[in-house]
Amino acid sequence: MMNYKATSFSYIVFVMFIGCFSACKTYFIPLDSFKQQTQGLNKTPLREVTTRGPIGEEVTYKTYPIDYIKCLDKHGNPYELKNSPSIEVRFTYGRNKKTVFYFDRIYVDDSSVMGSRSRILGMPKRIPLNSITEIEVQNGKKRYRYVGE
Repeated sequence: MMNYKATSFSYIVFVMFIGCFSACKTYFIPLDSFKQQTQGLNKTPLREVTTRGPIGEEVTYKTYPIDYIKCLDKHGNPYELKNSPSIEVRFTYGRNKKTVFYFDRIYVDDSSVMGSRSRILGMPKRIPLNSITEIEVQNGKKRYRYVGE
């Protein structure tokens, strides 16, 4: 019985250790910075990209030509996160409502942000910019890749 408890404890510690080091790092984008980074992009020609998903499916769509996202780490230090189809952005707005979009599938105008909550189902949603209280961004570690990279 002693070996079983020791083995179980070791397994739990190992899983917690792996979980801590493989968790997605979350970064923050101040609303003013987000507005600056996306300002005028609705007048910029969109870039056509093709992504390959985890089961090999390919989808072609147009996105803003943003290669790096300027954000802050949890200590407030500047960080540039490389944009990819796996990057997720979580908007907190209103009365603590949260919506997650894929960063390369958002579109911003003067008053709102619109995005897709699912690559497969689409599920578009619009959020008023003036209601956003927090913007978090992270690499969701999903197996989506741009074709040709």
